[in-house]
Amino acid sequence: MNILITGCNGQLGSELRLLQSASANHTFFNTDVEELDITNQEAVEAFVASHQIEGIVNCAAFTAVDLAETEREKCTTLNTLAPAYLATAIEKQGGWMIQISTDYVFNGKSHRPYLEDDTPSPDSVYGSTKLAAELGVSKFCKRSMIIRTAWLYSSFGKNFVKTMLRLGREKEALGVVFDQVGTPTYARDLAKAIMHIIEKGIQPGVYHYTDEGVASWYDFTKSIHRIAGIDTCKVSPLHTEEYPTPAKRPPYSILDKTKIKQAYGLEIPHWEDSLRECLSILNQQ
Repeated sequence: MNILITGCNGQLGSELRLLQSASANHTFFNTDVEELDITNQEAVEAFVASHQIEGIVNCAAFTAVDLAETEREKCTTLNTLAPAYLATAIEKQGGWMIQISTDYVFNGKSHRPYLEDDTPSPDSVYGSTKLAAELGVSKFCKRSMIIRTAWLYSSFGKNFVKTMLRLGREKEALGVVFDQVGTPTYARDLAKAIMHIIEKGIQPGVYHYTDEGVASWYDFTKSIHRIAGIDTCKVSPLHTEEYPTPAKRPPYSILDKTKIKQAYGLEIPHWEDSLRECLSILNQQ
């Protein structure tokens, strides 16, 4: 197949590129904004048609959650309109699409892991634009998969792990929110799952994928520092109200992964095992 990857320089896109050499059956077109502006519908239609694209994995997104609150139009264009353009273009080719979504489509007021058919209720501009993308992609492309994930990090790009490593080495003390819980997810694990899904074949619908286990941002930070051997920085737990942000974060972001595990026979690693793997790579760099 000819497969288009958008957002190829981001965390997930970079991890997908690393895995492509093992997939000799397919030709991958790795694009970012320089190669293809996915907010330009004519450009998207032309690219998909001229390269005879048969599948799309859309990793591109406006992910600056706080900035989205003031840059709503830019966020909507990239997070909602662009995925609809991609879905429309690939539908004309009779192809499939994987759209990456987020735990932010929920308000985080649940006390049990979220199922795919739980009613979304986003509390932020970012969450609202990603939910609108889910609806658009599902409407415009019959063979579409929505994969919601959460707390993504990688050895690529800017992310929480790299920030906590830097702050842990620079500061003597650090406060981190303890009353927001979710699952840290290594982008390479998600990338492997996506490649597995491509090989097995697209089963349309909404799915959840994160690593296994649960942590607060405070727990996550403590694990990052412990594994990295940082012991000179005292990490203290903060309440959410002690660390105000422009965008509301879901206090509870656990996603139930039963559906994707059963559909694709996936074995998903525990978040701390994957964190060790990522920190080992960062250490080598």
